[in-house]
Amino acid sequence: SQLPDPAIEDQGKDYIRPILDKYAALCVRCPGYGTRTNTVVLIDSEGQVTFTERNMINADVNQWKTSTYEFKLHS
Repeated sequence: SQLPDPAIEDQGKDYIRPILDKYAALCVRCPGYGTRTNTVVLIDSEGQVTFTERNMINADVNQWKTSTYEFKLHS
């Protein structure tokens, strides 16, 4: 009856939050190794998808290319 449903949104947060806090990193930087791509996928209640990806250019942390694709899921 209500979207988003707060009861559903909170479901599992006590389980997943510690895992995300332990293993998730916004950006990893080490000599010879590191984050080169970030991806976000958003899907709304009507099946509209927004896929955005950011890629590092030539291993230069100051140069990034962002690509966004939008499409609708088939039901």
